[in-house]
Amino acid sequence: MDAVPKHIGIIVDGNRRFAKRLMAKPWKGHEWGYEKIKKTMDWCKEFDIRELTLYTFSLENFERPKDEFDYLMNLFEKAFIELKNEEEKVKNICVRFIGRIQMFPEKVQKAMRELMEKTKNNSPFKINFAMAYSGRAEIIDAIKKITEQVQAGTLDIKSINEEVFGKNLYLNSDPDMIIRTSEKRLSGFLTWQSVYSEIVFVNNLWPEFEKEDFISCLEDFKQRKRRFGK
Repeated sequence: MDAVPKHIGIIVDGNRRFAKRLMAKPWKGHEWGYEKIKKTMDWCKEFDIRELTLYTFSLENFERPKDEFDYLMNLFEKAFIELKNEEEKVKNICVRFIGRIQMFPEKVQKAMRELMEKTKNNSPFKINFAMAYSGRAEIIDAIKKITEQVQAGTLDIKSINEEVFGKNLYLNSDPDMIIRTSEKRLSGFLTWQSVYSEIVFVNNLWPEFEKEDFISCLEDFKQRKRRFGK
């Protein structure tokens, strides 16, 4: 396919509602959502999309009921260990986690660190998991980093510009397209980086997002004229 986006962001939403529709425990939908993420990784490789950023756990999600939260933490640990051990799945993929990941239980952080270490030299594909993430928090944390550099004398305040600011964000890469399932808002996803992203809203819940939906989003992107304000 011609003119595919180099970087896609996806807000993976609707796991709990999908489970409820099937009269399963609400958090059971997260398992199906994880399986869909693995398929999406394969689709990106197939269409030579070099970077994928997934909004998988927001700062607000820490307020979920304890049973669901504990279930999710166990699922995250299991999933990241599984990915680390699946050589073919992460072959040629560099995996990163962006957000305030220090907020997660140590066992989850350990699984994250080991997966990042295992894949840090892989190329040409990248996948970023936005976890304990908020676009506003990302901007605040970037301001704090810049302030510390100015106070330490390693950064001249007069040299601060968009490029410098971008380098202090969790992610210094702008998605060409953002896909949001089930809702029609960005919910604080990549607030700084998304200013010129093409947005595609899909009615399907995330676990029911299929390859034909993915291809339809790519076709939609192909038809758009990206003027970047010019």
